[in-house]
Amino acid sequence: MRAIFVERFRASSRRGTLAAAVVLAAGACSRAAAGPIVTVHSASGDTSVTVELALSPQQQERGLMFRTELAENAGMLFVFPDDGERTFWMSNTPLPLDILYIRGDATVLSIAARATPYSEKLIPSRGPARYVLEVGGGWAERHGVKPGDRLTLPALAGSQTPGH
Repeated sequence: MRAIFVERFRASSRRGTLAAAVVLAAGACSRAAAGPIVTVHSASGDTSVTVELALSPQQQERGLMFRTELAENAGMLFVFPDDGERTFWMSNTPLPLDILYIRGDATVLSIAARATPYSEKLIPSRGPARYVLEVGGGWAERHGVKPGDRLTLPALAGSQTPGH
């Protein structure tokens, strides 16, 4: 149940260094019993989501593909080394997902609600995004999440702690 990541990665020493720092920080987070937490601050209140991290190109390509269930407050957080236009699709993803594109300042840029399972239609971020949060279809509506809402993200790269 996963949107396939369609981004192309360009190798650079900056990206490699940042990716290594992110992987090290994520390793510490992944040892926690509940996993890293993303908190969304909306007009309806705060909602926490336990996330799996998609840091490497391989993790991002697979994402939540082939999954047949996803808990209400569970999802996947895609972490990119820089802001950029992001494009996802739903190939090989059996359940609908909400795809939240998130700016580098940890605010919601746009939401693709209830993305159609198995669709190969491209779903653009409609602006530069550094993070993408995928949750079950309808989650954003149920929790009153809208563009502009702020998120608190897990510490991912040393002193860069988005959303704090």
